[in-house]
Amino acid sequence: MLIDLIISADDIKEEKLINKTVVVIDMLRATSVITTALANGCSSVIPVLTVEEALDIAGDDRERYILGGERKALKIEGFDFSNSPLDYSKENVEGKTLVITTSNGTRAIKGSEGAKNILIGAMINAKAVAEKILELNNDVVIVNAGTLGQFSMDDFICSGYIIDHLSKSTDIDLTDIATTAHYVYKSNEDIVSFIKYAWHYKRIIELGLMADLEYCCTKDCIDVVPEYNEGVIS
Repeated sequence: MLIDLIISADDIKEEKLINKTVVVIDMLRATSVITTALANGCSSVIPVLTVEEALDIAGDDRERYILGGERKALKIEGFDFSNSPLDYSKENVEGKTLVITTSNGTRAIKGSEGAKNILIGAMINAKAVAEKILELNNDVVIVNAGTLGQFSMDDFICSGYIIDHLSKSTDIDLTDIATTAHYVYKSNEDIVSFIKYAWHYKRIIELGLMADLEYCCTKDCIDVVPEYNEGVIS
């Protein structure tokens, strides 16, 4: 099994994804939100690129749909919830369809549509994602959402953690960048201590969202593996 890694949504090249299992990671915080919402009984998640698309899908049917996401890490005006996974409790999401748009994560998901399978990964479901990868038994490309087209330390170390799980269960071949992600994780298994240098960390602290950070850095607390197929995550 060959494992490669792409460092941001802007760096996705369709030819790298063909016949591959893709894992999209935006651990702070879109993929943590999606995973949490589905684990708490959300019926499905529809990722979109723009606020206008989200509003059009939901329309006036707010019994069926909830709107979530962010711009510049802040809740979007008129939306039900922000990009905090803690907002997506069972009480808020059970039986609903979440329509979500974010600055980085939903772009990475939509940009990966040429892959054979698209899984949604985060620290909170990393072990379950690794198990699903083994079940699918394809070569893998881990797509880091990044930050506005730039490399993101948090997504990178999360990738390394998923690779670490895989390395304990099967023989894997790693590209140089995937090897580096694994090395970074093995050298920094205390996730918060590493990502405190990241831009995302500083932004979350600035906004007073330490509880989000602690939750998103929790390893393997959810065994749900969301999968994107034909525009919908379930």
